[in-house]
Amino acid sequence: MTKINKKIISDSISKIIDSLGDNVNKDGVKDTPQRVAKAYEELLSGYDADINKIINNALFKVKYDQIVTVKNIRFYSLCEHHLLPFFGTIHIGYLPKEKIIGLSKLPRIALMFAKRLQVQERLTEEIGKAIFESTDAKGAGVVITAQHLCSSMRGVNMPGTEMLTSALFGRFKSDSKTRKEFFDLIR
Repeated sequence: MTKINKKIISDSISKIIDSLGDNVNKDGVKDTPQRVAKAYEELLSGYDADINKIINNALFKVKYDQIVTVKNIRFYSLCEHHLLPFFGTIHIGYLPKEKIIGLSKLPRIALMFAKRLQVQERLTEEIGKAIFESTDAKGAGVVITAQHLCSSMRGVNMPGTEMLTSALFGRFKSDSKTRKEFFDLIR
């Protein structure tokens, strides 16, 4: 993957500040273009992430046939429509077949996808699919609850509203008992 070009971002932010009628060279603003470029490099680092490096062979043969969940993974992402943040919590569950994945890997996978320009629906789907496929699980599910600043601070101006999305795979999708158990676990 190509690295984020901070010079292009910095130059573009300078032009935006100038187009707003503000002074790009005033004390509080003169380093803003570079700060924004550096922030974008961090906030969008998921483009350069490699899921195989994140997992790093942390798949272990363990006989376990119950649902594994990790709840309340806090995240921030940027809406691809307005470049404004959305943030909230991610809940992940999977039903192992023959292998379990290292505990820290689930949040790392989730954050890899969150650190890209996103819509919440795709983010939910990408996380679930990656976990389902990389663990070769019998089933997997992801639920995300998030607040979107694009609808809180602009547009409909509705602070505090939350969007809830889910993505289900394998037995989490096909078996109502497994699905219910997952949803009960993350409540």
